Amino acid sequence: MLDCLYRVGAVVNATEDPREALDFILAEVVNTLQASCASIALVEPATGALRIEVSNGLDPESAKLVVAQGEGITGWVALNARPQRVPDVSQDPRYVEIRKGIRSELAVPMELMGTVIGVVNCDSDRLDAFTEQDMSFLALLTNEASKAVGRIWLLRQLRSKAAQLESLLQSAQGLARERDEPGIRADLARSARALLSARAGAYYNLEGEELVLAGFNGDLGASEMRPRVALSASSLGTVVRRLRPVAIPVLGKSEEMLFAKLVEPVASSSMLAVPVRFEDEPLGVLLTVSPGAHRFSDDDRHLVSALSSFGASALQNARLYSKVFTVEAGLRRSERLTALGLLSAEVAHEIRNPLTVMKLLSDTLGQGLSPDDPRQEDLGVMREKIAHMEGVVSRVLGLSRSQSGAFTTIDLREAAEHAAMLLRLKLEQGRVRVTVTGDGLSAKVEGNPGQIQQVFLNLMLNALQAMPDGGRLDLRVAREEGPQGPAVSVRVADAGTGIPAEIMPKIFESFFTSREDGTGLGLAIVKRILRDHRGDISVESTGPGGTTFRFWIPAV
Repeated sequence: MLDCLYRVGAVVNATEDPREALDFILAEVVNTLQASCASIALVEPATGALRIEVSNGLDPESAKLVVAQGEGITGWVALNARPQRVPDVSQDPRYVEIRKGIRSELAVPMELMGTVIGVVNCDSDRLDAFTEQDMSFLALLTNEASKAVGRIWLLRQLRSKAAQLESLLQSAQGLARERDEPGIRADLARSARALLSARAGAYYNLEGEELVLAGFNGDLGASEMRPRVALSASSLGTVVRRLRPVAIPVLGKSEEMLFAKLVEPVASSSMLAVPVRFEDEPLGVLLTVSPGAHRFSDDDRHLVSALSSFGASALQNARLYSKVFTVEAGLRRSERLTALGLLSAEVAHEIRNPLTVMKLLSDTLGQGLSPDDPRQEDLGVMREKIAHMEGVVSRVLGLSRSQSGAFTTIDLREAAEHAAMLLRLKLEQGRVRVTVTGDGLSAKVEGNPGQIQQVFLNLMLNALQAMPDGGRLDLRVAREEGPQGPAVSVRVADAGTGIPAEIMPKIFESFFTSREDGTGLGLAIVKRILRDHRGDISVESTGPGGTTFRFWIPAV
C-alpha cells in the first residue's frame, strides 16, 4: 500500500492533466483493493448534484448516472462529509444500484479547503470485501485525488460563479426597468430559481402579520404552497423578524407549515429563504426550493440576498413612482379646480356690473309712482330677484377667492428641493438633470406651502415639456432687493428651445396655450398665486439655448 501511495503522489505532482492523474488513481484503487469497479463523482457547483467524472470498470451508461446530495450511499457521504463502509449493500436502504452484481461498497468524501467537492467510490462483487484498513487507505488516496480534482472543480466553480453573476446582473437590469409591483414580484421568483438552478422560486409579500404568495416560478409536482401563511406558523416568520436567511436541508424532515401539501420529490428537497427589505423595513421573503438535500453555501446565500436587495430597491422605486403619478394627478385636479375658480370669478365679475346698473334703474323707475300703483309690485319682484342674483354672484366670488388659509414661514430653497424630489422619477424618465442652488442667505418667506409647491411643480413640468430630448434644469434661489424691499427670488432655467417672440405677451393669460394638449392655465395660476403672496413672475431671458423664469416673494 505504501508503494501505491508513493506512485500516486508522484503521478499527481508530475502530471499537468488532472484526468490522467484520476485515471491512474482509480486503476491503483481497483488493483490494490481487489475491487470490481471504482468511480470519482464530483459535486456540480450550480446544482449540488454528483456527476461521475472518471470511472474504472463501469459501463458507459452507468457512468452517466447523476445523484443528488443525500441520495444513495454516495449522496449521503457527500452531504454528511463522512466515509462509509457497507459490507452488504442489499441490507442498506440508502443503496442505489448502478451496476448489477455489486455486493459491498466503500465511499470516501473528497474535500478541498473544508468543502466536499466529490466522492470516491469503490465497489466489489464480494460480500464484506473491504476492511477498516482499506477505508483508511482509500482516505489517503482520496487526499491525493483531491489535489488533482481541485483543478477541475475550481475551474467548474469559477465558470458556475461567472454564469451566476451574469444571471444576477441581467436580473438586476430587468428589475431596474420594471415599474409594476406584480411584475417585479414575478421577476424575483423567476430570477431566484434561475440563479441557483432550483426546482422553484417564490416571493411572499408581507401584509401585516401574514405572508401572501405574490410570485411563483417552477414546478412542485403534486406539492402545493399555501397562498397565505401566518408569520408565527412558518420559519419564514423568523426570516422576517430577524432579517436573516434561513436554510432547511430536507423539507420533509422539518415542521415547516409553508406547504398545504408536501409529497415527493419536494419532500426530500431543500429550501433557502432570504428577507427582502428596504433599509430595515421588511417587504417580504424570497425563497428557492432546490432538488435533493442540498447544502446551501455562503455564496448561494450572498447571491440570493443580493437579488433580494435589487428587488427591494425596485419595489420601493415602483411605490415612489406610483406616488409621483398620484401627486401629479392631484396637481392636475387642483389646476382644473383653480381654473374653474378663475372662470367663475371672471363670469361673476362680468355679471355683477350689469346687476348694479339694473338695481339703480329699478330704483329710478319707482320714482313718481303712487304706492297703490300695480307697477310697484312688479318693481318689488324685480328688486327681489336682482338682490337674489347679487347674493349668488357674491357667493361665487367668495368661493373663487384664494382659500389660502393661514400663511406660514417657508424656506424657498427647501420647497424647491422638495418639488425636485416629487418629480424625481419623471425627470429621470425625461433624461433631465435638476440642480438646486442658493447663495447661502436666508430664503424664508411668508406663504401657503401648498400653493408655493404648485408654483414650483407647474414651472418644472413646463420646463420638462420644453426639453423632449432631455437636458439640464437649474433652480437658483437668492436673496435680492425687490420693489417692496428685501425679497427671495427663484430662477428656473431650462435648456429648451425658448419661447417664440409672437406669443411672449400672452403666456400669462388664462386659457392661452401653444400646445395641443395644454390647458393654458399653468402660468396664469402661477402668476395669480404669486400676486396673492405680494410677489410676481416674469421671463428673464429666452432663446435657442433655453428660457429662464424669475419669480420673487417678499422676504421675512
